[in-house]
Amino acid sequence: MSPNRRIIVGVDTHSATHCAAVIDRNSCLLGSDEFAASEGGYRRLLRWARTFGRIDSVGVEGTGAYGAGLARQLAGLDIEVLEVPRPDRRLRRNRGESDPIDAESAARAVLAGTATVAPMLAGGPIEAIRTLRIARSGAIKAKTTATNTLRAMIITAPEPLRAQLPAGGLPNNVIGACLCLRPDPAELHDPTEATKAALRRVAARAHALREEIAVLDRQLSHLVVEVAPTVSATFAMGTDTTNALLVAIGDNPDRLRSEAAFARLCGVAPIPASSGKTNRHRLHRGGDRSAHRALHISVVVNMRYCESTRAYVERSTSEELSKPEIIRCPKRYLV
Repeated sequence: MSPNRRIIVGVDTHSATHCAAVIDRNSCLLGSDEFAASEGGYRRLLRWARTFGRIDSVGVEGTGAYGAGLARQLAGLDIEVLEVPRPDRRLRRNRGESDPIDAESAARAVLAGTATVAPMLAGGPIEAIRTLRIARSGAIKAKTTATNTLRAMIITAPEPLRAQLPAGGLPNNVIGACLCLRPDPAELHDPTEATKAALRRVAARAHALREEIAVLDRQLSHLVVEVAPTVSATFAMGTDTTNALLVAIGDNPDRLRSEAAFARLCGVAPIPASSGKTNRHRLHRGGDRSAHRALHISVVVNMRYCESTRAYVERSTSEELSKPEIIRCPKRYLV
């Protein structure tokens, strides 16, 4: 170990193992090795890296997935961690692809300054909101699938049964009607009775998912109000909208250098789109799309019910601005 040597570590992450590479400030590769993706493996990785010098920063690929545990461990030791994007395709075509090559590319991305984003860390109340949000999203998708299955089965059901059931209408009405069916277990060889049994079973599944969603909604509402009471009290900022923005921020909001950085994270930062005599801007199309969707919904509600926003829309419409152009400013203002 050279105590005065400053080094940069790059890590290519996988489910079972992490491959690390070390370079110095002169871009010289000092070594690479593979470690287990576990707490003990993280400690061995740090001990190995420190044999080359003093760690300046660590570039980790996939800090929101396979690299999440390593990122938390490093952040707890006050070591700078940077999110490294996937290697450039052109670079991979020229150099090939392997774990040591990808780890070295991660370290060189940090040295070159192309990796500057601090990862979102988990370990606080927003991580709890994120996990509950995932469970709610899965329950909603499953309930939608079950409801669509009910509608399809009703359409093809035997005629006497089909006439009793609402193929259209509200999902809860369809679920309730199918729950009221009483099939005869001794007559399941009859298509009508078998269809009743199938409809009742799928409806019971959809009903259970509906109850699960209601429980998750109550839990999320309580957490969101506790974590962000000011935002929750803002007009058109419901629980779902607010928790989407909180999840985009994470438990370490200090990684966002300014409100402009948060705007870019949400995909509402204006960027130049001018050419020739045309002078205009458009929204940045990257960022967290869930957060962007939450902002869009909030702005649409404001455009319908908020007097000042409606006045702005009327004024912008008189200036012959398009609807997308009108919506962009309130999105940025809301951020």
